[in-house]
Amino acid sequence: MSTEFPIRTADQLPGVLQAFRKESGLSQTEVASRMGLTQQKLSYLELNASSASAERVLALLSVLGVELVLRRPGNAAPSDAGSNTLPW
Repeated sequence: MSTEFPIRTADQLPGVLQAFRKESGLSQTEVASRMGLTQQKLSYLELNASSASAERVLALLSVLGVELVLRRPGNAAPSDAGSNTLPW
């Protein structure tokens, strides 16, 4: 069973990342070691996740056993309802 944690603002990300780490039973030192970081850098990453690179946040999520899922909220349709491709 999966549980969703919608993130709608950058300010929500640090608390969710910290909660996932604590729920996993890992210390900052343990997670940092798995990521090849110092504990201080991981602490900064948790507190300033909105300014971290997507690559770094995805690496953290991987260590925590969490996946990133992007979806449109509710019944929002793409601007081009006939296309299943992204505009780029």
